[in-house]
Amino acid sequence: MLRPERMSKVSVVGTNRVVQDVIEAAHDQNVLHFSDSSGEVGVEGFDAGSPLDGADDASDKLVTVRSLLSILGVEEEDAGPTRIVTDDALENEFADIRDEVNELDERRTEVEDRLSDLEDRVDAVEPFVTLGIDLDLLQGYDTVEVAVGEGDSDEIEHALADEGDVRSFETFSEGGVVAVFAYPSGDSEAVLEDALVGVEFIQHEIPSGNGSPADYLDSLEHKRQKLESELATVENELEGLRLEHAGFLLAAEEKLNIEVQKAEAPLNFATTDHAFVAEGWVPTTEYAEFASAVQDAGGDGVDVEELERAEYEPPEHEIGHGEQEAATDGGTAEQPPVVQDNPGPVKPFEMLVRVINRPNYYDLDPTIILFLTFPAFYGFMIGDVGYGVIYTALGWWMYTSLDSDALAALGGVAVLSGLSTIVFGFLYGEIFGFHLVGEYLWNGNPPIHKGLMPGNAEWARLWLVVSVLVALAHLTLGYAIDTYKRMRHGVWDALTEGASWAILMVGLWVWVFSHALSDAKPDLLFTALSGPPLGFTGLDATIGWAALGVGVVGYALLIYAEGAVGAIEGALNSLTHVLSYTRLAAVMLAKGGMAFVVNLLFFGAYETQDGKFHFMLDYDWSYVQEHYPEAELMFGGLVHGPITAVLGGILIFVLGHLLVLALGVTSAGLQAVRLEYVEFFGKFYEGGGTKYEPFGYDRSYTTQD
Repeated sequence: MLRPERMSKVSVVGTNRVVQDVIEAAHDQNVLHFSDSSGEVGVEGFDAGSPLDGADDASDKLVTVRSLLSILGVEEEDAGPTRIVTDDALENEFADIRDEVNELDERRTEVEDRLSDLEDRVDAVEPFVTLGIDLDLLQGYDTVEVAVGEGDSDEIEHALADEGDVRSFETFSEGGVVAVFAYPSGDSEAVLEDALVGVEFIQHEIPSGNGSPADYLDSLEHKRQKLESELATVENELEGLRLEHAGFLLAAEEKLNIEVQKAEAPLNFATTDHAFVAEGWVPTTEYAEFASAVQDAGGDGVDVEELERAEYEPPEHEIGHGEQEAATDGGTAEQPPVVQDNPGPVKPFEMLVRVINRPNYYDLDPTIILFLTFPAFYGFMIGDVGYGVIYTALGWWMYTSLDSDALAALGGVAVLSGLSTIVFGFLYGEIFGFHLVGEYLWNGNPPIHKGLMPGNAEWARLWLVVSVLVALAHLTLGYAIDTYKRMRHGVWDALTEGASWAILMVGLWVWVFSHALSDAKPDLLFTALSGPPLGFTGLDATIGWAALGVGVVGYALLIYAEGAVGAIEGALNSLTHVLSYTRLAAVMLAKGGMAFVVNLLFFGAYETQDGKFHFMLDYDWSYVQEHYPEAELMFGGLVHGPITAVLGGILIFVLGHLLVLALGVTSAGLQAVRLEYVEFFGKFYEGGGTKYEPFGYDRSYTTQD
């Protein structure tokens, strides 16, 4: 789990007479990841490989098939049963479908263009319908200029009256649409255009038609209906083709994709006139079967050799964080591709790791650690049975229903985080912010509390201290992993570059939890864990000073490795990164407080002398006053008021809990992610792995030819 699958580098050498057989066998095995250096010419006499015959034809057909799939709007669910697509079908049936689809698509485009043009004409004539003047009266004059548009008729008339080149004019307006008729003086032209320059006037082009604009609009609407009917007919015909040929086209795309893959495989080869060489990576567990299949296909014309089994240690020591020296003789500087090796429940968390970067082959894969800690952080912060059930249900729907691998993986993360939320919810005794689980399951005394009530406020202080302890454990694990990785460079390097950070941090915080200078420290360090079962009241001052001395040693090692500036950063990180984990307690209290407020507003609540809050779920304040006269009212509750208050309360109750539910993702989720990515991963994780992309194809729509 902490390491990817072991990879073997293989070499395939053969004569050109068996190259197609070798490609077919390797493709069927679907395990060979071509080396980054495959196809590079580094040996005299070898050239870069060329595609096989037919590659261009298959690529052209593949482009055409994908175009047809797009035109028809074919989806994966349209595939139907798997089938065999023959070469004859690709030549004949495919050509007929292509011609028919292209013809209909051209018709559709033509009708859509005509319809778009007609709709523009409809929009253009609507102002003239409002105006109500026949179209033939607005055009065809030799000595009169006419303009129709939208504007203020009074402003237009004033502008025309002030224009010296206008002998006379007349305006007609209706519903904001104005028609202007102007008789110019002498030989003046474009009088209206000049007169209306300073007036806000949106001019419309006068349609070329006769008679009533309403009649003209009716004729356009009739033409539009005919075009819409024609378009619907074409769409129906295309839909019929989609239903009829979707399965064939999807299968044809898959077949052609496979053909292109095979035809272009020699691009990864180094070749001569008579032979070829290809190198790549296969999982070590798959090597024997791969070699046997390729050897059987090529016979004595091919030789398969395992060049190396990649160790989990780099070929040479790393120079620094993420840097690597060139390979030693006989080794390789090329990093093997990464196949993360995690069990089923852990796999969704691989997506969270790859958000930062894919683990490299020589690094530890932290997915299992993320699987153990992220849901725990999330569940602790939300800690509610009701919210947990919803998160789990939504996550399960995403995991089982969504096609996107990333979203499905996110659903898997949500399922486990929701289950953790349910577990903590039972321990807190809460469901949607109510303490009903605690009342019925734990007889009013759940094992742990969030610390929102005055009667158990000490729990809030406890969680702050626990958050610090969690931080120390989590960060120490990160430093330990980094120290382990650096052991490949030697003990001294591991001590100065890796362990020194942890030594400084742990030494400092052991001193913090000791009675050394205790008067200057907050009491919660010594009281938060003082109750059973721990009974921790602080470490002895002597231990504290000794730990601080150890921390100083760590600081000195850090100065040696990182310099004075780096050591100052390390000292600050020892405080700030640890304190950053107190966001676990802060978010838990904030989300619990929000749910409490929503319930308080709707049901109302009162506080008893023992410092506990009680919601008035099935009685009002008068009942409380009668039975618990010492109680203090916090809020009467909208549900106990008039009907308007009840309706408003229902809205607040529903929206409030939806808000808490959403903030559980955006707040608790993001804060947990931040602790993992920034504080934890930053201690040791490099990433930069190569994605494993085997030469082959997982068939979905075709059977083996």
